[in-house]
Amino acid sequence: MYNDLKGKVAVITGGSKGIGKAIAERLAKEHMKLVINYNSDAKGAEDTVKMIKDKGGDAVATQANVGDENDVQHLLDVAIDNFGDLDLWINNAGMENQVHTHEMSLADWNKVIKVNLTGTFLGARAALRYWIKKDRPGNIINMSSVHDQIPWPTFSHYAASKGGVKMFSETIALEYAKRGIRVNSVSPGAINTPINAKKFSDPDQLADTKEMVPMDRIGKPEEVSATVAWLASTESGYVTGDTIYVDGGMTLYPEFEEGKG
Repeated sequence: MYNDLKGKVAVITGGSKGIGKAIAERLAKEHMKLVINYNSDAKGAEDTVKMIKDKGGDAVATQANVGDENDVQHLLDVAIDNFGDLDLWINNAGMENQVHTHEMSLADWNKVIKVNLTGTFLGARAALRYWIKKDRPGNIINMSSVHDQIPWPTFSHYAASKGGVKMFSETIALEYAKRGIRVNSVSPGAINTPINAKKFSDPDQLADTKEMVPMDRIGKPEEVSATVAWLASTESGYVTGDTIYVDGGMTLYPEFEEGKG
C-alpha cells in the first residue's frame, strides 16, 4: 500500500507477540527490512521472522532488554550490520501487572517504568543519535495506551508510564522537527491480543469491556498495525507530535452517550 516503505529498515521492540507481531506482519507486507526484538520469547520472535520472510520481507530476531542501554545499542547495531541503515524505530515493548498502589513495592514500580518509559527513552535516544550523526531524517513511533489519558486504578505505575510516553513523544517531536525527524504515539484501547485472551474468554468480562467501547466491540491487532504503517509512510509526512487513539471511542467518555449526565 505504501510504496515508499519498500526496502526501508525498522526496529520493532517487543515484536515476538501481540501488537508487536501484528506490526511486523503489516510492515512485512510493505517489504520492509525488520529487526524483531524479544526479551524472553525466542520462539515467538523466530516464528515472526519466518512469517515476515514468507510474506516477502526480510528480518532478523535478536534478544535485548529494552531497559538496558547496552542492549538497546545492540538493537541498533544489528540493524546496521544486517541492513546497513535505520529508517524507523518502533518502541512497542511494554508490560503491566495489577497491584493496589499502597501495596506496590518499589521493585514493582521500577520494573514497569523501566520497560515502558525508560525503554522508550533509550530506544528513541539510540535512533536520534544515529540520525543526527548521519544528518538525515528519521521516524519514531511509540506505543502508548488509552491509559495515557484514562486513569486506571490498581495500575498506577502503568498509567504513569504511558502518560510519560505521550508527553515524551510530544516533547522530542518538537525538539527534533527541524531535523526532519518525526515522532508520534499510537494509543490502543481494548485489543484482542494474547495478553487479553483469558479476560476476553470470560463472557462477563468481555461484556464489561465492550460497555466501555462506543463501537461495542474489541479491537483487532491489525487495526493498530494499520495505523502504525500509515505513520511510518510518507503519506503522514506532515504529522508529528500526535497521539492517535485506536480505541473504538473508549476515550470519548461513553457513559455520557445519549446525553446522559
